Amino acid sequence: MSLDIEHIRQDFPILKRELRPGVKLVYLDSTATAQKPASVIEAMDSFYRLSNANIHRGVHTLAEESTALYEQAREKIARFINAASPRQVIYTRNTTESLNLVAYTWARANLKPGDLVILTEMEHHSNLVPWHMLAAERGIRLEFIPVAENGLLDLDAYKKLLELGPKLVSFTHMSNVLGTINPAKEIIALAHAAGAVTMLDGAQSVPHFAVDVKALDVDFMAFSAHKMLGPTGIGALYGKTALLEAMPPFLGGGDMIKEVKLRSFRANDLPYKFEAGTPAIAEAVGFGAAVDYLNSVGMDNVAAHEHEITEYALERLEEIPGVKLFGPEAKFKGGVAAFTLDCAHPHDVAQILDGDGVAVRAGHHCAQPLHEKFGIPATSRASFYLYSTKEEVDRLVDGIYKVKKIFS
Repeated sequence: MSLDIEHIRQDFPILKRELRPGVKLVYLDSTATAQKPASVIEAMDSFYRLSNANIHRGVHTLAEESTALYEQAREKIARFINAASPRQVIYTRNTTESLNLVAYTWARANLKPGDLVILTEMEHHSNLVPWHMLAAERGIRLEFIPVAENGLLDLDAYKKLLELGPKLVSFTHMSNVLGTINPAKEIIALAHAAGAVTMLDGAQSVPHFAVDVKALDVDFMAFSAHKMLGPTGIGALYGKTALLEAMPPFLGGGDMIKEVKLRSFRANDLPYKFEAGTPAIAEAVGFGAAVDYLNSVGMDNVAAHEHEITEYALERLEEIPGVKLFGPEAKFKGGVAAFTLDCAHPHDVAQILDGDGVAVRAGHHCAQPLHEKFGIPATSRASFYLYSTKEEVDRLVDGIYKVKKIFS
């Protein structure tokens, strides 16, 4: 099944916007955050108009409606990633908070000085900094799976690192810079064979292709709603039940308790043990609506469309003299094209493109060590989603030729 892209684009109000008279928006920054379909916007609006109340705390009609909507969204999210139970899905603010939750709870309860955590050289800062903080506090060791020049992980080097007996392997499923889709199932199986727990950063994978936590056998996985057509301010942590039940709470306060006395407390059951205070209720409703939308399109269709756009984009960008692309060939990557232009800084490229309505990201994309690995301070990054078109890629290419003309 091929996607009816024009029909899909009608579902996204922002894509109709003209940034200036006659300058139509070309949004190529979906890796940073995705645009929202009308159904997500309307679901959140309907919640605030008709059902707004706090959850789990009231018996009146609005409280019961609000609680039902909040928990129904959790059930949708669990099914979307094929979790065995909604109890395994913890609401957080975003991928970053999900990763930090594991670092502050599981890791602080289980890691001691000298224990090894394996990461990769392509990690987003949110899967680097929490472990640096823990290393400074607890004296754990960090080692990194190298990234080869072609943008793929060196799995032979990984197997050597596993001989050191790591306690945790935490890695990105898909690089937000290179677009590399890592062989998660193989990496996880090798880690388990070495006795390690696994943590998967699914921020860039869950929105773009089908991710099955049972098939992967991953122990923890983090992802965000805003990258998968949902609202900002909410994400999720998936975890295996036994691990989550053994972990101490993350934050203390209301709703995460079963009983409180002046000198003691008992934590609540999963998933509420990790959800202190009034949560992002409307955002959870929007998260569920985003899952509904993606299910209606079909994740295999999303992935196939993005692959087609990415192949086309790489071919067009390679035609431009002075453009250097980063990352593997299209068959190993998702909808990301990071590049440099020999005559202009990435920020200048992005600014001039914006003048023509083309939105791309410029900078280190919260992956400074990866840019240092390739000897560059920054890249320009175009990224694609189910609503992206080849015509938009052509607008990008035309804009880059304009940059070349200005700077030469």
